[in-house]
Amino acid sequence: MSITTFSDLNLSEPILRALKDMGFSAPTEIQARAIPAILAGPDVIGKSHTGTGKTVAFGVPSVMCTEPTGETQVLILCPTRELAQQAEGEIRKICKYLEGIRVLAVYGGDPITSQIRQLKRGIEIVVGTPGRVMDLMRRHALDLAALKIAVLDEADEMLNMGFREDIETILQSTPNERQTILFSATMPPEIMEITGEYQKDPVLIEAGSQTERTMDTIKQYYSEVPRGEKERALTLLLHSHQPKLSIIFCNTKKMVDELVRYLGEHGFQASALHGDMKQDMRTAVMNSFKSGRTPILIATDVAARGIDVDDVDTVYNFDIPQDFEYYIHRIGRTGRAGRSGCSYTLIDGPRQAAVIRSIERFTKAKIERLPLPDYQTIANQRSQTLGDIIEGVLLEKTNGQEQRFCVHSILEKLGQSGYSHEQIAEAALEHLLTQEMARIPEVKAPKAQKPLVALKEGCVRLRVSVGRNQKVAPNHIVAAIAEGTGISGKRIGKIQCFGDYSLVEVPEELSKRIVKDMVGMPVGGFNADIRMYQEGSRHSSKKSSQTGRNHHRNGHRTPPSHGHGRGKGNKHSKSGRKR
Repeated sequence: MSITTFSDLNLSEPILRALKDMGFSAPTEIQARAIPAILAGPDVIGKSHTGTGKTVAFGVPSVMCTEPTGETQVLILCPTRELAQQAEGEIRKICKYLEGIRVLAVYGGDPITSQIRQLKRGIEIVVGTPGRVMDLMRRHALDLAALKIAVLDEADEMLNMGFREDIETILQSTPNERQTILFSATMPPEIMEITGEYQKDPVLIEAGSQTERTMDTIKQYYSEVPRGEKERALTLLLHSHQPKLSIIFCNTKKMVDELVRYLGEHGFQASALHGDMKQDMRTAVMNSFKSGRTPILIATDVAARGIDVDDVDTVYNFDIPQDFEYYIHRIGRTGRAGRSGCSYTLIDGPRQAAVIRSIERFTKAKIERLPLPDYQTIANQRSQTLGDIIEGVLLEKTNGQEQRFCVHSILEKLGQSGYSHEQIAEAALEHLLTQEMARIPEVKAPKAQKPLVALKEGCVRLRVSVGRNQKVAPNHIVAAIAEGTGISGKRIGKIQCFGDYSLVEVPEELSKRIVKDMVGMPVGGFNADIRMYQEGSRHSSKKSSQTGRNHHRNGHRTPPSHGHGRGKGNKHSKSGRKR
């Protein structure tokens, strides 16, 4: 049977009313499959990514199985305080029209005495972090003897954060006949070990195939930025896009704090969110962001696991995430609840461009290259916006709305000086635009790489790890290969020099010999790494001459070689040693 509405799931009327109030019109895939499976009673494993509605998927059946007895019947474990708060909020909404079912979130950072007092009054559904749940159990404040359902939300993240021992201790303290529900974006071996020990014949529900890892509602872009210009490039994007609510991701807490300062100094209202902040500060930041008072949130990956805001329209990756799964979690903060969204990733070199290609393969989704908006493009956008504002003011005047400021005297004075109304309007608009554009930086886009020349038949390319940045020219490369291998320079084909590397066309039958014979040989006076080049990529294979790990990046030239050929004096000249 096809499930198209929540009514098809045979839910109670109070819960259907609550879901309608929450803005849900139809269940997501994970909700449509997990709710009836959990209600049927077996243990369940739900594999689903961020933004798919997991909380409702386990929250609805958990509430339906709960009775107002004052005993804790449902325990939901979450990896972070923010996720616990979000889950508690959602479940409270599901319980809106049910009497006697109380929900409590327990986590570190809030006084434990207050949580103990509430537990003593009787709480049917407890949502908490493993550490605080353990503390409450040790103090005999949380009794799990009547537990019916245990839910592990974001189980993979809890294991990443080192909560495995706590989770196992908690589960061992619950009744054997409990139902165990586990939700995870990934299924590492540790997750499978937990399911094998603490679940009985679990039903696996996987929402979406591997090819649907990222949501169709999110448009993904990346922009190349000159080195050292990321902050300025980000302000360009923010000025151009003018998002209502956006999240900027950084890899470190230090970078989050630095970026908040930088954007604040350049006219943007932004707040930080990371693990070093106290709980009351984190809560205040999230409340300000949700209400729209703070339109920009800058966060680390771990802190952002608790963000559940439906109307984030844009995500910016200031740093490329260190884990590809984090990329999915990051961009999943936008395009939620059926809305569309955009993500933009800033990169500053060819190596990071290769990472973008790897993310594309991992997510099976296209990330389009997008040039940075230039100064003139933003000026045109501002002109259009200003025109719309003025048109609105003129409409207000037409409708008889009272003028707040008297400008007739200014127009009269300028008219007496011989200026026409058109000249006055043009000067006023130009002045406004000049003020508007004063805060917008100019960032020169990195030069596009020139296309590769077509290979001759029977030839391959070698990658040499020196280029224009080291002032190495094609004649230097020809001379080095001829001297190092004894091969005539006439056998060497086209050479293209790029920033930090060059590509050399050679006959295929000579390629392995050149790679082997060039070990320890300098190119243009620099230690160089020569390897086979993989066509279709600006990066080389692992097969390499390995002529020095600390080559031109350290700026060290090798001593010039004296003599000719490949005698011992040349091979053992310690060309890899710093001068």
